[in-house]
Amino acid sequence: MSILLSLQATGAQAADQMPDLTSVAPLPTEAEINVIDLAFKGGWIMIVLLLLSLMAIYIFVQRLMVIRRAGKEDESFMNRIKDYIHEGKLDSALNLCRSTNTPSARMIEKGITRLGRPMNDVLVAIENVGNLEIAKLEKGFPLIATTAAGAPMLGFLGTVTGMVRAFFDMANAGTNVDVSLLSNGIYEALVTTVGGLVVGIIALFAYNYLVSQVDNVVNKMEARTMEFMDLLNEPAN
Repeated sequence: MSILLSLQATGAQAADQMPDLTSVAPLPTEAEINVIDLAFKGGWIMIVLLLLSLMAIYIFVQRLMVIRRAGKEDESFMNRIKDYIHEGKLDSALNLCRSTNTPSARMIEKGITRLGRPMNDVLVAIENVGNLEIAKLEKGFPLIATTAAGAPMLGFLGTVTGMVRAFFDMANAGTNVDVSLLSNGIYEALVTTVGGLVVGIIALFAYNYLVSQVDNVVNKMEARTMEFMDLLNEPAN
């Protein structure tokens, strides 16, 4: 009987010592990363990176539309030019070139206006027009290249200024150093680095893509030039 009483007393004591599960505080919810809030923590350098990215996007879209228009050509263009020249209808050939808004057409137009001169003079005139057309297509490219190279450097600048700010706050706090006191400077250091790298990488890919598109247009211009020069070198019937 005494054994049963001792077991009951031990069980009651153990029950009293067990924690009340209903009174346990709920686990804190995990904080979510807000991109906009992080961007604001990057400071004034993020504003500069935003302006650079908007400028690069505008130039990329505008140049891409111009380059694609320049690359579209009528497959029958050179055949019609060839027929007009063989028939002696130079005015019709010039009108066709002027009505075709492509770099190749403007090059052929310049070559037609130089007919009767030595072949080297005709070729030089066409090449000069071609160089001007390429320069028009590549307008704005230096700005995108500058963004690709400068954005990461601005990000690293933000890294340095952020770390300087963090150490400055830590020095002013003395012995009462708190992690939250250093968070602003560390946020600025890391966020600007990420922002600069993202803007720079996107601008670099955009620049290389535009360069490849211009190269395609240049290849078409060179092909049209060779066709025109071969046309002039054909023996008269």
